[in-house]
Amino acid sequence: MSASSNGKVAIVTGGGSGIGKAAALRFAKEGMKVGIFDLDEKRAKKTADEINHAGGDAMVSDVDMADESRILQGIKDVNDKWGKIDVVFSNAGINGVFSAIEELDPNDWDKTITTNLKGTFLIVKHTIPYLKTKGGSIIITSSINGNRTFSNIGMSAYATSKAGQVAFMKMAALELAKFKIRVNAVCPGYIETNIEQNTNRDESLEEVEIPIEFPNGGDMPLEGGPGSSEQVANLVYFLASDESSHITGTEIYVDGAESLLR
Repeated sequence: MSASSNGKVAIVTGGGSGIGKAAALRFAKEGMKVGIFDLDEKRAKKTADEINHAGGDAMVSDVDMADESRILQGIKDVNDKWGKIDVVFSNAGINGVFSAIEELDPNDWDKTITTNLKGTFLIVKHTIPYLKTKGGSIIITSSINGNRTFSNIGMSAYATSKAGQVAFMKMAALELAKFKIRVNAVCPGYIETNIEQNTNRDESLEEVEIPIEFPNGGDMPLEGGPGSSEQVANLVYFLASDESSHITGTEIYVDGAESLLR
C-alpha cells in the first residue's frame, strides 16, 4: 500500500466495469476510499463488494452522467461519508451510434456529446469546490479517436466528444493550477471492455466505410492484440498519485502504438 495514497478519497465514474472498475480496484489496493458512480447500480455494487471484501472501503451511487442532479447527489454522498474528495476519475462514457454524418440523427449526436463531454464538464465543475480545499487530481478518459486517429468512419460524434474532452482538460488544467488541482487525460486505444454494449451501428456505414486491412495483430504493434483495462488503470493511478505531482494539462496515449499506424 502506498503511503502517499493511504486515506485519499476518489470518485470513479463508470466504475462498474472495464477501465473504471480496474481503476477503482487499483485505487482501493493502494489505500484509497472509492466512490463508484455508475448507471448500472447492480454492476457497480459488485465492484464495491469486491473492494470491501478485500478490506477496502467503497460505496456506490446510482449516477447518470447526463443528469446533473444525480451527479450532485453522488458527490454530496461521497463527501458526507468521508469528509473530502482528493481524486476524480471521469471515465464514464458511451460509443453511441456509429453512422454516416448525413444519416446521423441529431438526437443520437446529442446523447453522445451530452454523456461523454457534458458529463465530464459536470463532474469536474461540481467537484472543484471540494478539491480546492487541499488540491487534488482529475483524470479524464478520452481516446485515440478524435486526437490521433480519424479513420474510424462513422464515429464522428464519439470522436468529437473525445477531442472536446482533451481541449477541456487543457483549459481546466491551467485554470485550476493555482489551486494545486492537476488535470490530465488518458487516451486508450483498443481496450477489452464492454463499451460495445452501448454501440449501435447504422446501416448507412456501408456506403461510407473506408476499409483498412492489417495482418493479424498488425494494427497493434506492441502486443499484437488489445490492451487490458488494468494497463490503463496503472496509468490512471500514477496520475492520481503524488508520483505525478508536476504533470498537468497532458494527454497520455495508452494504445501500444496503435494510433501511430492509423
